[in-house]
Amino acid sequence: MLTRHLKCHSMVKRHPCHYCGKGFNDTFDLKRHMRTHTGIRPYRCELCDKAFTQRCSLESHLRKIHGVCQQYAYRQRRSKIFVCEDCGYTSNRPDEYFLHMRQCHPGSQALRRYYRRRATESANNMPAEHKPSPFFMYTMAGYYMS
Repeated sequence: MLTRHLKCHSMVKRHPCHYCGKGFNDTFDLKRHMRTHTGIRPYRCELCDKAFTQRCSLESHLRKIHGVCQQYAYRQRRSKIFVCEDCGYTSNRPDEYFLHMRQCHPGSQALRRYYRRRATESANNMPAEHKPSPFFMYTMAGYYMS
């Protein structure tokens, strides 16, 4: 955590915002910032339907406005939600999220990252004699070996 924090003080910002040019060292911080431009608010209050860009803002709202305290054990993970940063679609099921991405946003960066990650994982789990060449390409429909 200290190493991650120290990066925020670095002058080198590897992830620029395409809207305003502000730079970030972390893709998570860039994604959170982009929501200020896109208006996507995936965290919705079930009690009053108000929506937020960050989970911590929703939790603060629940505590201050509705008196609902979230009780999490030390380092307990909250349930993950998958958010389409293109249109705001949310799901707590990864299969539904990636089906949405393939159908509605086949050229999105998130889908390309997903395909790259799957290719790397499957290549790492293969016996050495069956590993694909490092020169592979993927398309929106899948992978093709070159």
